[in-house]
Parts: sequence; structure tokens; C-alpha cells
Amino acid sequence: MSSQHTVIVGGSSGIGLATARLLLDRGHKVTIAGRNAARLEAARKQLTGDLRALGMDAADHADLPVAFGRIGSFDHLVLALGSGKGAGPFASVPLADVKAGFEEKVYAHFACAQAALPHLRKDGSLTFISAVTAHAAMPGTAGIGASNAAVAALVPILASELRPLRVNAVSPGVVDTPWWDFLADGQKAAVFADYAAKTPVGRVGRPEDIAESVAFLIADAFMSGQVIICDGGLRWAG
Repeated sequence: MSSQHTVIVGGSSGIGLATARLLLDRGHKVTIAGRNAARLEAARKQLTGDLRALGMDAADHADLPVAFGRIGSFDHLVLALGSGKGAGPFASVPLADVKAGFEEKVYAHFACAQAALPHLRKDGSLTFISAVTAHAAMPGTAGIGASNAAVAALVPILASELRPLRVNAVSPGVVDTPWWDFLADGQKAAVFADYAAKTPVGRVGRPEDIAESVAFLIADAFMSGQVIICDGGLRWAG
């Protein structure tokens, strides 16, 4: 793995940042990309190794081919793009929020993968980040679950269509990342405590937990068409 170049879109915080740190520690050259310049700079200062940071807005579909052209050729692509839009009770969640969730999650993953293909090594790997809501029956997640399920559905199709490129995904459970910053600290602590009590491993996830799964999918050349659900067993909690 030591000579590999991995591009992580959404690499400036949370799961993407943890993945960048782990791969750098394992000798990868890593390019992190994101739309927030301040976060990118903060991430760059945290990381050591063969690192490059690049401004890229995954929602700006027209600019994505240019952005990937600036990167040049690389071996692996990780799309760590999240969205909090579309959560809420099915009876009342606004359709506009569901549409926004698809824009931020599904279309961004789809467009980034398309734009990256000319530069991605033909027998390299592409790893999506979905979420456990794509697989679990969790009330209040119909909208956000649908968008994550759409990302997961791409995996077997693209693994077949884009062969020998390996295409996989990781579906995290509840993970302590900035995704939860819409909650005040006290609220977040209470929500995490509730999920920890429901989860068989007895805690919520850490970004490093998910990074290990991503790194495994990158490293194992016999893994393709798979979605790893890394949720501490939450989906079985009932």
C-alpha cells in the first residue's frame, strides 16, 4: 500500500479526516478535498505525511472534471460526503428536505465518481460512505435512509459495470463526528448515551472505527461489490 495515492472527498473532518490520517500513517500519498477552505487548512495542519489539500465543491457538478484534472492520476477514491437533510417522521418530513438530501448525498457521490473515472486507476478502488439508515428500520429516517440506500445500491452495479475497478461502501452507525453538531452539547450527549445503551458494543462509534473499514476495503484486492455495515450492531437493537 505504501506507494498508493488515495483521494478523499470530504476529507477535512469526521470520517474522511480519520481515514486520511490512517492511510498517511500506512504510507499512502493522500489528497483531501472539500469545499470549506478553513476546514481544509485545519486538517492539513493536523496531518503529517505525503498530503495535499484541494478545494472542491461536490455540489458543483460542472466544475468536478476540472477539479479532478488538477489532481491527476490516482489509485483509490473515497467519497465521504454526508447530508443531514431528510430526517424526521415520514408523515411530516418536508419533501424539499428529502430532495435536498438526495442532492447532497446521492447526486454528489454519483457526480464525483463519474468525474473521477478518467483519472482513477482502472484496477484501483472506489469506496462510498453510506449509512446504517440504509439497512435498519429506524423510525424517523425514511428520507435520509432512502438517500443512503441509493448510495449503497450503486455498489454492486458499479462493481460489475466498472470492473476491474473495485467498488465498495461502508455504512456507519452512529458516529461521533461534526455531523451531529446541529445539537447542543447537552442534547448530543443525551442522544449518544441513548444510542450507546441500544448498541450491542455499548458505545457510539468513533471516526477511526469507520476509517479501519475503509482502509480494509482499499487494501484487500479481492473485495468488490460489498457494503460493510460498521454500526456496533445497532441495526439489530430493535
